[in-house]
Amino acid sequence: MTERTLLKRIVIDSQVMLGKPVIKGTRLPIEMIVEKMAFGEGIEALLKDYPFLEEADVRAALLYAAKCMANEEVFAA
Repeated sequence: MTERTLLKRIVIDSQVMLGKPVIKGTRLPIEMIVEKMAFGEGIEALLKDYPFLEEADVRAALLYAAKCMANEEVFAA
């Protein structure tokens, strides 16, 4: 699956979740998926907890987060 195909699974709509990025067709924010994974939840557990998700949705969330971080500027203290 290509980067572009994955990122098409993410939408930003000011009328949904106050404009936070979500999985297309849902109200599930990307940040929630990434945070759950940060605390040890795996893809299989997420798919069980949210049966409307597909594995590609989870991968899209991780890619989106990575792309956001790639644009961060870091300043030494």
